[in-house]
Amino acid sequence: MNKGDLVRGILAKRSRKISVAGKAAAAANIALCKYWGKRNQELNLPTTSSLSISLGSLGTQTAVEPAEKDRILFNGETISAEHPLATRLLDFIRMLCGKQDTGILVNTKNSIATGAGLASSASGFAALVKALDLACGWHLPPRDLSILARLGSGSATRSVFDGFVQWHRGAREDGLDSFAEPLPHAWRELRVGILTVLDTEKPVGSTTAMNRTTKTSPLYQAWPDKVARDLPVLLDAIENRDFQTLGETAESNALSMHATMIAAKPPVMYWQPESVAWMHRIWDARANGLPLYFTMDAGPNIKLLFLKKMEADVLNLAPHTEVVDPWAAHL
Repeated sequence: MNKGDLVRGILAKRSRKISVAGKAAAAANIALCKYWGKRNQELNLPTTSSLSISLGSLGTQTAVEPAEKDRILFNGETISAEHPLATRLLDFIRMLCGKQDTGILVNTKNSIATGAGLASSASGFAALVKALDLACGWHLPPRDLSILARLGSGSATRSVFDGFVQWHRGAREDGLDSFAEPLPHAWRELRVGILTVLDTEKPVGSTTAMNRTTKTSPLYQAWPDKVARDLPVLLDAIENRDFQTLGETAESNALSMHATMIAAKPPVMYWQPESVAWMHRIWDARANGLPLYFTMDAGPNIKLLFLKKMEADVLNLAPHTEVVDPWAAHL
């Protein structure tokens, strides 16, 4: 089974022609139980299941329509066909839609930094798949959209949905049981704070870091067991609104993931001095009574976890934090 076989199976008897304009949005997501490692590179099948929370209005808006020639607009500016982003988007569209009779205009806007560890590719491919669903008239069920988005970026399988989202690892070799679905829980008091340490492109991409870790880190063998312990604890914490358990488990999961990277050969160290300094400030604040926790994806930036009633105290500690309500009005 390869990507082409999977796409043909899902889109069987459906038109693959981009015939009208399609526009969609998808929120970025932050994993509380991380996706780190693939059991199948071709199909982006994960080694473990994972769990995330979406970031409300932070994410991607994408429009796709027929055009005289291929053209990619990113945040209002035309980028060349040779630009890595343009190549990646057009290759993905052709994989799903095949050769078109016309060119393709893709207009995509990100409200988050690209390549800085804020899951911009996740929201990007999720928004693109949802836009193509409209442009081609597929009317696919959300589960199939999640599977197709996964082919562009693993974490995109979760960005198809809002709120708490679980990505099931699956067991099938064809990947048809590896998809995401939203949890039936809306924790209205929960907040995510984006504490940006560095907003430039990462020196080591997530895929490269993931592959290096799984192949060379002696700590990685313990990672699936860590996820197997953390995931049910997080699911139970969400259902019971147990913030302390949620925060402690998400923070531990993130630090464990980064530990596997640091032990890789050569090491992958996304942390900047400011990242570590903020970890200590958070730990100190928590020791002094502020219920504040953090998580980090593959990048240097800190994502704070706290409850709405503590927002003023969190902003007093970290005034430049961008506070996100995951259940506020979306894109």
